[in-house]
Amino acid sequence: MSLMMRLTTALSGRKIGTDRFGNTYYESRRDYLQYGRKRRWVMFAGAPDPTSVPPEWHGWLHHTAATAMSEEKRYPWIAEHRPNPTGTALAWHPAGHDYSGGRRQVTTGDYEAWTPGS
Repeated sequence: MSLMMRLTTALSGRKIGTDRFGNTYYESRRDYLQYGRKRRWVMFAGAPDPTSVPPEWHGWLHHTAATAMSEEKRYPWIAEHRPNPTGTALAWHPAGHDYSGGRRQVTTGDYEAWTPGS
């Protein structure tokens, strides 16, 4: 995080809360330009990765909800939020991809190619 971002946040924003990943959420003190609402932003705990914002805060950040949802009320069937794994070792690779062994299932022989006029 740059020095300018820290200074801007300290002067024009007020802290709203922190999520379980350590990301801190801010809201501007005044309405943003002519939109009639306050600007909202997040200061990431680690690398700036937008997929690390949990769903409880995503709605608040995009002005869908007036307040952030409670992180305390969790049902057992709700999976834990995890950032997007694209480009990492945890990314999904289809069968036949080089990272999955590079072997695909042989076609079964029931395929007939289409030819014009047939």
